[in-house]
Amino acid sequence: MSRGSPPHLVEGRAQVDRAVAILVEAFHDDPTWAWAFPDVTTRREHHRWFWRLFVDGARRYPFVWLTHDEVAVSVWIPPGGSELTSAQEGEMVAGLRERLGAGADRVMRAFDLFEQHHPREEPHYYLSLLGTDPEYLGHGHGLGLLADNLAVVDGFGSPCYLEASNSGNVPLYERLGFVVRDQFEPFVDGPTVNTMWRESDAVPTEGEIESA
Repeated sequence: MSRGSPPHLVEGRAQVDRAVAILVEAFHDDPTWAWAFPDVTTRREHHRWFWRLFVDGARRYPFVWLTHDEVAVSVWIPPGGSELTSAQEGEMVAGLRERLGAGADRVMRAFDLFEQHHPREEPHYYLSLLGTDPEYLGHGHGLGLLADNLAVVDGFGSPCYLEASNSGNVPLYERLGFVVRDQFEPFVDGPTVNTMWRESDAVPTEGEIESA
């Protein structure tokens, strides 16, 4: 399912900047993360700071990937790892309060729910983020990158976990062997997040991935 040339690990500031830029655009209108940052006039600026924290945090591990043409990015956390360091967690809390004021509390409660629903009983690789530059949607770049990543993870014999912050993406993940595990609403009257699990021996569904 590769889109041609293999993806590469994010290395250097220019590639970090590109990865963050992709995530800013990919999640700008995401049901969950638009809800978390409701002011559309500042959302890109806030997302840029927010996603950079997670990209920088995950780069402690060799599993932040860009497609060869740098139009899609995946951010993974290995078994036993964490998305952020303790220092970055403190930076996130302080930054949310600075940028969102009282609205920071609801975002922090949402993070508590993400943590409560994250399975801990079995070691697994965690797909923290997957995004495609909106200009290149519909050509399979995102799912192609994910398929390449899963081939590596399968070689480790490890299951995978993700949260689908956009319910419309659930069928796409199901094509690659993920199944819905649970659901929750991170914000009152907000969108539904689907948690999904994939066993290491899952067989991807046959069919095209050109629409991803």
